[in-house]
Amino acid sequence: MRIRPYCPDDCPKLIHLFKDTIHRVNAKDYTPEQIAVWADAPIDLNKWNERFEHSHTLVAVIDNEIAGFANMEESGYLDCLYVHADHQRKGIASTLCDALEASCQASAFITEASITASSFFLKRGYDILKKQTVVRSGIELTNFVMCKSASNS
Repeated sequence: MRIRPYCPDDCPKLIHLFKDTIHRVNAKDYTPEQIAVWADAPIDLNKWNERFEHSHTLVAVIDNEIAGFANMEESGYLDCLYVHADHQRKGIASTLCDALEASCQASAFITEASITASSFFLKRGYDILKKQTVVRSGIELTNFVMCKSASNS
């Protein structure tokens, strides 16, 4: 596996990985209706590309295929972390997070973790600040605001 910086040509592939991961991995913790509003909403590639370009975005590559990606804002907010369903539990998410946390000068790292990802972040030393409900197209989704001090990295 190698980790490299994001480039705009990656955007369509990252969106595909994002949607596929939600359908295949997060489906164990969310209803079909929740998955649909999370993963199947129309995507504006330009907005997603801007999102990735205006944060530190890293891409994990295995055998010339994108296996995962993550991005973190300068503030320490971890926005996205997705690993392909076929590459779960191989250390990709940890490697991506380690690299982003090491490169960020923030005093703490914050994320909004899905039910599925919350145990991963707990193992990384994040604490749950609050459980929250996000409403998309009238459908409620539960996630957790989680935080870790940068000194614990």
